[in-house]
Amino acid sequence: MSGRVTQIWRHPIKAHGREALDRVTLSAHECLPFDRAWAVAHELSDADGSEWVRCGNFSRGAKAPQLMAISAEMDETAGTITLHHPDRPDLTIDPDRDGTTFLDWVRPLMPEDRTQSARLVRAQARGMTDAPFPSITICNMASHRAVEAQIGQPLSIHRWRGNIWLEGLEPWEEFDWIGREIRIGGATFIVRERTGRCAATTANPETGQRDADTLGALRHWGHTDFSVQAEVTTGGEIAHDDEVTLL
Repeated sequence: MSGRVTQIWRHPIKAHGREALDRVTLSAHECLPFDRAWAVAHELSDADGSEWVRCGNFSRGAKAPQLMAISAEMDETAGTITLHHPDRPDLTIDPDRDGTTFLDWVRPLMPEDRTQSARLVRAQARGMTDAPFPSITICNMASHRAVEAQIGQPLSIHRWRGNIWLEGLEPWEEFDWIGREIRIGGATFIVRERTGRCAATTANPETGQRDADTLGALRHWGHTDFSVQAEVTTGGEIAHDDEVTLL
């Protein structure tokens, strides 16, 4: 195996924007810092951030594809997040204080026939990832290219909302790592499960419009999975071009 890190991403507000990182320091049994540190509870949910709950409690791209076109930058020192969307003015907020301002900004991106966003909540235990453990999503660029070839069009990697992207692997090689440990840079991980995918991946992250049958393409291989969910077992720094080793 000759894999290496090519990109690192986090999503400060679950389903509401992505942010590129050059390097990051990970801690054992924790999510990537500030990944899904906030989430947007909808009006039928009683989620308050005090404990991990399933993704169905939150507004997300599977139901509101326009959300997929949000990008973000977080100023950790100031405690602010700046959001961008092609159809909305840029917005800088303190997510712990400016929930109402945020909801006003995001409201035009929500379909009128869907449950509406109600509260911006902070995850108090760990990031509100989709897995029932503190997960980090590891993606394989070769698998992404296989999906592009099957579907017959270029696809943004942001459809998959991954954290760590690897280059230099065989397509779907990451699925063979389930139950195994890997080392990336200064951190080690246990790879725990494949990532089942939903309709969010059908939306273009540049436009927020559904334009690709990603789930149909994945069914060519007999599943609708893309990427794997891993848990940090030994903390450390990872950065672009760090090598990946199967332990």
